[in-house]
Amino acid sequence: MIRAMSSDELESEALKLDPENRARLAEKLLASLDDLSEDENARLWAEEAVRRNAAWDGAAGDGQTADEIFREVRARLE
Repeated sequence: MIRAMSSDELESEALKLDPENRARLAEKLLASLDDLSEDENARLWAEEAVRRNAAWDGAAGDGQTADEIFREVRARLE
């Protein structure tokens, strides 16, 4: 019986391909995303929104306003 590869194992093996074959595989994988149903696409975007929100909530510090960031950048450029 053949054991299925985990996604990490599959990724590791794919990265061993020569550049031409990696590019061909990447093209096929990207094209396959065009075939998602509207429901699947909506589900994936909702999961991504939850992931990004969790990352934002878990970010260190209090965050900075845009004004603070622009002030910092301008000071560095002067």
